[in-house]
Amino acid sequence: MSLSPRIIALLLACLISSLTLTFLTFVEGVTSTMLFVVGVSSFVLSFFLVFYAIELLVFREVNKMYKTIHQLKIRDFTISRKAIIKNTNPFKKLNDEIFVYVAKKQKEIDELKRLEQFRREFLADVSHELKTPIFAAQGFIHTLIDGAVDDENVRDKFLSKAAKSLDGLDALVKDLVALSQLETGEVKMSFGRVDLADITQEIFDQLEDIARSKHTSLTLSKPHPGPVWVKADSQRIVQVMTNLIENAVKYGNELGRVVVTLEEDKKHIIVSIRDNGPGIPPEHLSRIFERFYRVEKSRSKDRGGTGLGLAIVKHILSAHKAKITVMSKVEKGTTFRFKLERMD
Repeated sequence: MSLSPRIIALLLACLISSLTLTFLTFVEGVTSTMLFVVGVSSFVLSFFLVFYAIELLVFREVNKMYKTIHQLKIRDFTISRKAIIKNTNPFKKLNDEIFVYVAKKQKEIDELKRLEQFRREFLADVSHELKTPIFAAQGFIHTLIDGAVDDENVRDKFLSKAAKSLDGLDALVKDLVALSQLETGEVKMSFGRVDLADITQEIFDQLEDIARSKHTSLTLSKPHPGPVWVKADSQRIVQVMTNLIENAVKYGNELGRVVVTLEEDKKHIIVSIRDNGPGIPPEHLSRIFERFYRVEKSRSKDRGGTGLGLAIVKHILSAHKAKITVMSKVEKGTTFRFKLERMD
């Protein structure tokens, strides 16, 4: 039961008056009139004294504290007024408000710490990724300047390597810019009717040489002959499919198999890209969509790539209101899956 200052004062006044009258009944010579007067007087005085003490000295001061915290919370957070529980007991209100406020502030502190750690890791990763191609190109060019330019074979070889390093640097910068634009919402999606089966087949044709070099088969499985229409940004969904299929080929085994499956449900096309490669260890699965995260750094470097592909894929699919998931077992293979809205 919620007790207001008046109810508390009334109960205490009744108690004090009852104790006073009980005591006076044991005093000789006290008349009923005297008991009545004393009872009423003690009740009235006790009521107003207790009410004053509770209302002015406790309730009003605590209510001021509550209002201050409430105003601060309204400024800091968006809170529905309906969510604020009305309660006449200011001690309970104060306790609830302090709890909610401190809990939210603690969450903000934890988030700031996480972002700070993420910023440090990101700067370290960017520095490392930029340093590698820059230092490689510098080494080749300085070697040529120091005299190797006169040897035609060495010159052509070193210029080719320097150009390859700079191409890698250019790809990294482009991916960084693309990822930044996706995260800030600068890239606007242009949704339209896209044939996912046709896109997949075109990507197979583009990756034919890479797949042949690894003796990897590329297979498309779809529910029916003909086009599979989805609502998507054509350019961006090509980027997503190319990245996932190319990764499946590059990081798969020799004599491997990559299968792209298009399944239908009532409202979506479910896209699966499956390989039978070495798989991803469980401890890495939750982090593979992070920027620059590599499961095996040395082997990933050998296969090229900027380490930003899956992060870009995740952001593009988020803009399509789709979520990508990954399932993998070591030595059994990996499957990436996401949904796109159907269009008939």
